[in-house]
Amino acid sequence: MRERRWTLAAILGATFMLLVDVTIIQVALPRIQVQMHASFTTLAWVIDAYALTLAALILTSGSLADRFGRRRIFVWGVGIFTAASAFCGVAQSALQLDIGRGLQGVGGAAMFATSLALIGQEFSGRERGNAIALWGATIGGAVAIGPLLGGALTEWLSWRWIFYVNLPIGIAVIALAQRHIKNLRDPEARTADVAGLVTFSGSLSLLIFSLLRGNESGWSSGLILCTLGAAAVLFVAFLAVELRQARPMLDLGLFRSPAFCGVALGTFAIGAGMFALFPWISLYLQNGLGYSPLQGGLRMLPATLLAFVVPILARRFGSRWPAAVHLWVGLGIVAIGLVLMRDLAAGSRWTALLPGLIVVGFGIGLANPAIGQLALAVAPPERAGMASGISNTCRIGGLAMGFAGLGALLQDRLWARLHMLVPSAPHELANVIASAGPRAAAARVPLAQRPELVAAGRDASVAGLDADFLAGSILLALGCLLVLALVRVKRPAATAASEPAAP
Repeated sequence: MRERRWTLAAILGATFMLLVDVTIIQVALPRIQVQMHASFTTLAWVIDAYALTLAALILTSGSLADRFGRRRIFVWGVGIFTAASAFCGVAQSALQLDIGRGLQGVGGAAMFATSLALIGQEFSGRERGNAIALWGATIGGAVAIGPLLGGALTEWLSWRWIFYVNLPIGIAVIALAQRHIKNLRDPEARTADVAGLVTFSGSLSLLIFSLLRGNESGWSSGLILCTLGAAAVLFVAFLAVELRQARPMLDLGLFRSPAFCGVALGTFAIGAGMFALFPWISLYLQNGLGYSPLQGGLRMLPATLLAFVVPILARRFGSRWPAAVHLWVGLGIVAIGLVLMRDLAAGSRWTALLPGLIVVGFGIGLANPAIGQLALAVAPPERAGMASGISNTCRIGGLAMGFAGLGALLQDRLWARLHMLVPSAPHELANVIASAGPRAAAARVPLAQRPELVAAGRDASVAGLDADFLAGSILLALGCLLVLALVRVKRPAATAASEPAAP
């Protein structure tokens, strides 16, 4: 048992490190924007460069883990992630930072793809359920402490320290993994699915690029139409490649199961509809309401702290309910929380967000561990790497697409509102307001026009954020309904309490 505790410590340490880097950077974005003079699109790539490579490589990493051994791929991932964190910390331009974030995603994909699989190989029965609950709490904890830690480091030291903190954690995780984790693999795995990797990552990359550049280039422009078309073609090619593979990185046969489809869609919904919203909320707190990075992180704590605490309480007091129930109820609660955050006004204080943040945190805490339980239940143990990879691809792919899509929606609604209030305002001011806030935009106009632009910028900012809350709530509501309709638990709750319920 002691050996398994060290194994779990390594897995949770790596999970915390890779997921805290999704949220820790959110509160630092305004400082990065000022120091590196980043545009709206460049600033968005600080998030999406990481999420994109993470999502694009998770499936391949899961396949490589089945072939070469889960511990080996896990350790290589931690090493790459740690080195890339050091590179991000010393970056001197936005381009260098984006490259470093992409490299972090490469390492993070290997870590994320193997985390659930390592839990599956080391634990069984009630112990596995407890380990997954701790894994879900770690995800929530990373979400919880990320904005607060990022705010403190950015305000007291520098935004660069949000990357330097990964170095000692990464070294410790590698030492624990090498000593305590067995290197199990699937003996039937033979070759890597290179064609699948190229077509899937290419499709996802072009889709994210289109979403980020759509407002700037025009949604009907040749560039956007071509990239969207190419993304669709590559995705169809990916499906064709996977159907012909003897050992595909994505087993399309799983999608014949309604339960598997429901879990995948529900996981995508929470990534795209909620986790993708956190950076925009953080930008609003700092750029719109004028809070410091630490103050902004503190005001997001009601949601993030509950996302950490609820999985532990749910495991103790809600174990008689199947994981599928936790998932659809959690998604529905998050949707309600987003509705509660709507209808902000230009003069609203941060407390207008508080009821919604509390409800959202509770819903995330219910849904996170349920996703992990159901992901491991849909595949045989020897293909746990693939099952873990699919689950995490849906989560991070949803984050990448949701962040880009919600950013495009925010930018579009912000510009429409600003143009209505100040018809003479140049189009590029909307980008400045979205990335740096109304005050930064006001500094670019004559002194006499600044009060009007600041007021209009605040109004336009909340209009854009309100549109995002509506879109996110719709996505979460759809995810809730799909999980409710598709994921059927066939075993009684009493049995499900001892181990993850099979859908």
